[in-house]
Amino acid sequence: MSCGKPVAQLWETFQKRMELGEDPKKILDELGLKRYCCRALFLTHVDTYKQIAKYKR
Repeated sequence: MSCGKPVAQLWETFQKRMELGEDPKKILDELGLKRYCCRALFLTHVDTYKQIAKYKR
């Protein structure tokens, strides 16, 4: 479920701050992500592009 709000531009910022050990709640609040659907996108995302890139045509 998603409300359709564009949030992709915030992903790198979120990821970098998470790597620094910041609290996810604080990061999401500061990025302005208030809706549960937007927050869920960031908290449940799994990068799979490196795994998929192995299987080129």
